[in-house]
Amino acid sequence: MNILITGGAGFVGSSLALHFKNKFPSGRIAVLDNLKRRGSEINLQKFKENSIEFIHGDIRNPSDFEPLKKAWDIFFECSAEPSVLAGLNSSPKYLLETNLVGTINCLEFAKQYCGLFIFLSTSRVYSISPLREINLVEKATRFEVAPNQSIVGVSPSGISEKFPTDLSRSLYGTSKLASEYLVQEYATTYGLKSLINRCGVIAGPGQFGKVDQGVYTLWVARHFFNQPLKYTGFGGTGKQVRDLIHIRDLISLLEKQVQTQTGLEAPTFNVGGGNFCSTSLFELTHLCQEVTGNRVEITNEKETTPVDIPWYVSDNEKVQKRFDWKPKHTVKDLVSDIKIWLSNNQTLLKSSFC
Repeated sequence: MNILITGGAGFVGSSLALHFKNKFPSGRIAVLDNLKRRGSEINLQKFKENSIEFIHGDIRNPSDFEPLKKAWDIFFECSAEPSVLAGLNSSPKYLLETNLVGTINCLEFAKQYCGLFIFLSTSRVYSISPLREINLVEKATRFEVAPNQSIVGVSPSGISEKFPTDLSRSLYGTSKLASEYLVQEYATTYGLKSLINRCGVIAGPGQFGKVDQGVYTLWVARHFFNQPLKYTGFGGTGKQVRDLIHIRDLISLLEKQVQTQTGLEAPTFNVGGGNFCSTSLFELTHLCQEVTGNRVEITNEKETTPVDIPWYVSDNEKVQKRFDWKPKHTVKDLVSDIKIWLSNNQTLLKSSFC
């Protein structure tokens, strides 16, 4: 099995590379990454130790694919500027060039050299105003979705693939949705076997979380290192809810997708932890206190940014039926695994989270 991973030195890409190298030790596993993301350079030694080929390149540059021009069984497109805040107070140039132009370059390469193209998209393709109009009930520790809803694609099971995408989403979400459309067109026009996974919040050991992306891993790390935090938006209570998917659960799905070789017409699947692995920041705080034994200062900022949403849980029904898959790791599993990773690498990681 020969596997190419763009964005391969990042959290998801590197986890995939190491997993599949272990599964297919005689296969060629190659990653391409520009190393812009903080912490990605740490994975280079792991690649060397595991005979994973590393190409220092940028998907914005077609010429950087030159060393990779040979047949690949699987192409995982994991590269992205993943911040939902990107472009709000600065130029969106890098965001759009990476997430849109970069996707075009990946597709142009894939149609010539690759068997199956798996595109990692995001739940952020769903429109913000309908997400804010979901009928919610405020409970003691979180917002919960009410049984009766007027918006298509939302239920107590979560947000399905039928939820609206036709209104504003954020520049990040728009760039990923446009890329999804391109993947579908390449599948139809050129017969590129492909599929699209709209991932919820991915977390786990090995993620260098930030406020604008990877905040749940950051939340655990700040507790571990006794650093302050802040509840922001929706009254500053920390009751907004997300579902989290452990990196190992995501990999288990991707492995099933590789084995099935599904996807000529680029089917789209919501992929997340679902209600089974959902949490509010308020609930996560108490879980972090339990697991780490530390209490940190948490301040409040009531103002809500234009891209904040109060509740998102992935409805996994479609992907569960198609691939006989469902997440197995709980929020506590995630917090515990991240804590172990931090404990085992304190010297290396402290400067990144403090």
